Amino acid sequence: MITDTLSNADKHGQRHPLFRAAFDFLRRPDLDKYPPGRVSLVEDQLIAIVSHDEGRGRSAARLEAHRRFIDIQYVVAGEELIGWRNLASCRIPTEAYDPDRDIEFYGDEPDLWMPVPGGSYAILYPEDAHAPLAGKGPVHKVVLKVAVI
Repeated sequence: MITDTLSNADKHGQRHPLFRAAFDFLRRPDLDKYPPGRVSLVEDQLIAIVSHDEGRGRSAARLEAHRRFIDIQYVVAGEELIGWRNLASCRIPTEAYDPDRDIEFYGDEPDLWMPVPGGSYAILYPEDAHAPLAGKGPVHKVVLKVAVI
């Protein structure tokens, strides 16, 4: 897991061929007004999911993991709290991997909790089990799904 501010995104643009396009989307001047929903930016390779959610709190946030996509979770407004645990140490599967949704869930507790304030993002690779929306209060965010190459 990597966390940083959008102003430093160019440091991470070389990590994946689609990261530059992902960060360019996040730099849109109208991002705060972008309507909620799913947007395909590069067919089957880069998808943006814009949402306005309410934090669930630590006890309701579930660890999830993905196999086909890397998540870049960017907070437009509010503050996100994301739990993290190395996937290799997860021992309590609660929902088997669903290939159509590219997600599986675990009942393990996160090893750490990372605040992600507005203007910041977390990059979560397939080895990063993560529990999003673990904070309290409203959060406006964009999750970019970047195909693993």
